[in-house]
Amino acid sequence: MCSLEKRGNLFILTLTGKNVEHRLNPEVLSSIISALSRAKAESTRGSALVTVSHGKFFCNGFDLDWVNATGSKQEAQQRFDYSLDCLTQLVQAFISLPMPTVAAINGHAAAAGVVIPLCHDYVVMRRDRGVLYVNDLEMGLKIPELYMAFFRAKTSGWALRDLVLRGLKIKGEELLKMGIVDAVYDGEEGVINAGMKMADDLARRKWDGVVYAEIRKGLYSEFCGMLGIASKAIGTPKL
Repeated sequence: MCSLEKRGNLFILTLTGKNVEHRLNPEVLSSIISALSRAKAESTRGSALVTVSHGKFFCNGFDLDWVNATGSKQEAQQRFDYSLDCLTQLVQAFISLPMPTVAAINGHAAAAGVVIPLCHDYVVMRRDRGVLYVNDLEMGLKIPELYMAFFRAKTSGWALRDLVLRGLKIKGEELLKMGIVDAVYDGEEGVINAGMKMADDLARRKWDGVVYAEIRKGLYSEFCGMLGIASKAIGTPKL
């Protein structure tokens, strides 16, 4: 689950709930999508959003206990596919959000949980704890082409290869060298404060959110085309 707080032009999205690993199931994903819909509806020129969580994990992927709590493999596969569809809806919501976004990663993000921070425009991470871990290869799962396009949009070259083809648990300092995160900080308080400051600094630029979102879609044109949210013309500004 999650909560959304508004402080001036800054929206603070916090992953919450009894599930300390912040695992993703349709209920959790729906909660986050609803929070983003509210942020979009309440946004003004100069809004920004920062996503945070607390504890050992930022997000540990899909809720496999929920997926497997069925009477058959077929039903489990249906639940997994439904979770993946809900994740795609969440990605669409982040990419379409009319404001800059920052993820402050305080702990581990694994499997589908890696997608959540990488949906953001900027990512800051703890130096002293936490890894990103794309473990599809270890689990014998093919990454769907949509999400390969997502990873290609967010990184490239040897960094992309190491992220998806080596099954590495990659720490903050190495992710910084790979260009996957923008900065690293010590401690949970340090990374959350840094994320909020970055989001606040972006909000102070007072950018037009609609223009910002369309430029973002153009930046990730291949992926957004596959999502069906390709960038659209928004008219010529008055000079």
